[in-house]
Amino acid sequence: MMEPKSSPPVGGVTWARVCKECGQCHDGRDSHLFEYQDEVDDELVCHICLQPLLQPMDTPCGHTYCFHCLSNFLHDQDFCPVDRQRLQLQQCRASSLLVRNLLDKLAVLCPFRSECQQSMQRCELQPHLHNRCPAFRRLREEAERKKRPSWNELKGSKSDGDLADAKSTPITRTGQLGGPSEPGLVNPAFEEGEDDTPLRSSLVAEATVVELLREDPDEDLGLRIVGGKDTPLGNIVIQEIVRDSLAARDGKLAPGDHILEVNDVSLASIPHSRAIAVLRQSSSRVRLTVMQEKGFKPRPEHLAQPSASPSSQSPNPNQNHGTIIQVTLVKRERSEPLGIKLIRKSEEPGVFILDLLPGGLAAKDGKLRNNDKVLGINGQDLRHGTPESAAQIIQACEMRVNFVVMRLPDLSEEGGEGQSRGARRVPEPQYFKRRSEYMKEPPVGFSSQEKTVSLKKEPRHSLGITIAGGRECRSRLPIYITSVQPVGCLHRDGTVKTGDILLSINDIDLTHLTYNEAVTILKTQAAQNTVTLRVIQTFAEEEEQDGESSTREDMDTLEGPKEDDINWAPLWTRWLGLPSYIHWCRDIMLMKTNSESWGFSIVGGYEESRGQQPFFIKTIVPGTPAHFDGRLKCGDEIVAVNGVTTVGMNNSSLIPMLKLQKNKVTLTVVSWPGSLV
Repeated sequence: MMEPKSSPPVGGVTWARVCKECGQCHDGRDSHLFEYQDEVDDELVCHICLQPLLQPMDTPCGHTYCFHCLSNFLHDQDFCPVDRQRLQLQQCRASSLLVRNLLDKLAVLCPFRSECQQSMQRCELQPHLHNRCPAFRRLREEAERKKRPSWNELKGSKSDGDLADAKSTPITRTGQLGGPSEPGLVNPAFEEGEDDTPLRSSLVAEATVVELLREDPDEDLGLRIVGGKDTPLGNIVIQEIVRDSLAARDGKLAPGDHILEVNDVSLASIPHSRAIAVLRQSSSRVRLTVMQEKGFKPRPEHLAQPSASPSSQSPNPNQNHGTIIQVTLVKRERSEPLGIKLIRKSEEPGVFILDLLPGGLAAKDGKLRNNDKVLGINGQDLRHGTPESAAQIIQACEMRVNFVVMRLPDLSEEGGEGQSRGARRVPEPQYFKRRSEYMKEPPVGFSSQEKTVSLKKEPRHSLGITIAGGRECRSRLPIYITSVQPVGCLHRDGTVKTGDILLSINDIDLTHLTYNEAVTILKTQAAQNTVTLRVIQTFAEEEEQDGESSTREDMDTLEGPKEDDINWAPLWTRWLGLPSYIHWCRDIMLMKTNSESWGFSIVGGYEESRGQQPFFIKTIVPGTPAHFDGRLKCGDEIVAVNGVTTVGMNNSSLIPMLKLQKNKVTLTVVSWPGSLV
């Protein structure tokens, strides 16, 4: 007879309560529960919970515990539970592959015994639940049926044009999948409130488990991350996928995905720095639970409209700064080449057509052009793909190859340079960057302090610092210090720290310089007998105050420079504390038709309990102008709309302003690179 805790009757289980990993009902922070078929060897049992190990961690003193159990214990204590030797979590390491394989092979029973009597290895339970278990599938289908009516009522009822009702949809969705949201923070700028906009129904989002395997347990995942409970974004959000990285090769993650859990550790209510520490933990297998936006779901009565798929929407020259075009090439035989050369560009992600070979199938067809950006091939998303992945898709096609491409306006008719170079410059009038003229305060919890250090030195002595940044880099970063060498005079002074922003040296302004210009000036001025530096140090209060976050020493380890100093950068939250006169803005113009939505959601604005918070991009919805445009990123801060500052605005002011822009809107944004994991 099974205990209710480990195997509750199916009738008392709901989809919201059941764990999507083990099929049991337990608190999100508790360890997973399994019903083991046989007795488990004591060597594979955790000394804290007395259950078979989950995510086993070895201590330097030779004991092994579940990761959850050990991290919870060390949150309050500083010693090993068995021999009481001094211990910190960062001293522990994941158990050997042999131990983890033995644990994965333990035989367990399906928790839904009344409808499913299957037994399997522990590592096979999750795939069994999601793909084969009839009881688990029934729970999921029931939950989906219950969701549909409420979503369709919110977006589909002809009498329901109230903005407040429309605003509740994404709040509910985020609360279900990503932890509770704070009231009033999530604001769907993508929602259309007019009664005469019947083309879109509910937003569709799914919780998905993505597993990344890496040969080197310390290899970067290749994700840039923004958000955290100490920021207005709340959730941890993927800002960018790094090219040729582990995540890029896997292809299942995308910018805008909200990371809910990492190897069963919830990221729903922890600050940014703690989430980064969890994501950077050494492990050969990284299991991510993410919420992925799937776009708008069309209403059944309007399926006669041209397309329900975001990637295959009908061409619309006014949708954004480029035209979406569909081209189908038909091969005479599977091995026939298309005659297309594909490349990648350094300034933006994705796959581009470099050239069409004379006499080739594509050149004869005549519809594709040089510099077209390939968004998809045969329904597979390539907005963040590589030429290699595109070639594999083409080679796997039988006869028909369907391209969806974005084409920028051609300036060659206006006497510009060649087509490829001219097209590359087209977006610049809408995308120029400049020093910010919008004065505002940093988000609550983030601040900065200006420091001045003057020192006398021998001309031959080095300052002993390395730098990075510069206004020519993609994010227009200020010059910042990546390391303070122990042999330099600044190390002996101790005032200047890694991560500080350099404002000036000997009264020469460094804030508008490129990297090479800054290096030249620093070398020249360092030869003087007296050097005066002005720097800005930023602070994130949550990192200092939150008990889970770590000590100052731990933070130095987390943010400390790696071997290659030039590639090191502060965490994303460090940039948020900079004063606005250091910011550089970019203008992004989006275009759409009246029946479309802009395709992004925002958080922030003025609230009595929090004061003035900046507006941030939280979600970008697939298949919308903001998504196809590709320049807005999650975590971007909106400082102005059509030249009007957002400082002092609340949600109820900014959202109507965005809705009033029927065909075109210019967003002035500040964008900082996400933390690399």
